[in-house]
Amino acid sequence: MSAIDRLFQELRSQGRKALMPFITAGDPDLAFTADVLSELARRGCQLGELGIPYSDPIADGPIIQASYTRALEKHVKLAGIFDCVARLTPQIEMPLVSMVSYAIVYRHGPQAYVRDAKAAGLAGAIVPDLPVEESDELAEICRDADFSLIQLVTPTTPRERAVRIASISSGFLYYVSVAGITGERRELPPELLDSVAWLKTQTDLPICIGFGISRPEHVRSLAQVADGVIVGSAFVRRLAEADTRPRQTVLQELGDFAAELLAAFPPSDAPSHA
Repeated sequence: MSAIDRLFQELRSQGRKALMPFITAGDPDLAFTADVLSELARRGCQLGELGIPYSDPIADGPIIQASYTRALEKHVKLAGIFDCVARLTPQIEMPLVSMVSYAIVYRHGPQAYVRDAKAAGLAGAIVPDLPVEESDELAEICRDADFSLIQLVTPTTPRERAVRIASISSGFLYYVSVAGITGERRELPPELLDSVAWLKTQTDLPICIGFGISRPEHVRSLAQVADGVIVGSAFVRRLAEADTRPRQTVLQELGDFAAELLAAFPPSDAPSHA
């Protein structure tokens, strides 16, 4: 049982849901990455998603792409990210997962990536560009290590394929709310709740919804069917100001935004705050 399995087991027993912020590792630098994750954990976020900068992301919109570019221009490397995580994870209770391209996993070596990521304190990996047909090897490595392999289902995924993806995933299933790239949106598709409700009849895995979520009303609506809500671009956009404004101010605003989203969960699902 991975740290993510244990987390969702506890949340479900309490009728609670998870808020999962996404930030890019090393934007603006790894020291501030650790500060942000510590603040988000302190505010009550249950999971953290750490983007591993990559030069050619397949589903990220301009805000996250720009953050990856900034981190890469500062020569952020995988080894440095693992070192940062290793220093941070003993200090926080919030499990962390990496959002990582399979190209990075393959170059590092799948066995070595899982070993080193887990040794650093990461609880799992989201690998958005790994087709289900090619995921058996990594899924087996992750199972053997109690390391969650989180895969994506999109609105255009055929239902039979969605069930197959769920069967090989672990930790939770990442449901992409919209067809397209990441980015803040005013409204989410009206059919989203029904699609996730159907998927929940096909798997016991927790389902977390991401892409386009940026407002308390989104969280309030999605909590009806989701086990967790993932928010990325809205955090990363605020982080982009860390090089031009006082960092303590940016950190406070990120924490306040997380608290605003957490407060949007219905009362029976309201997470406890640290």
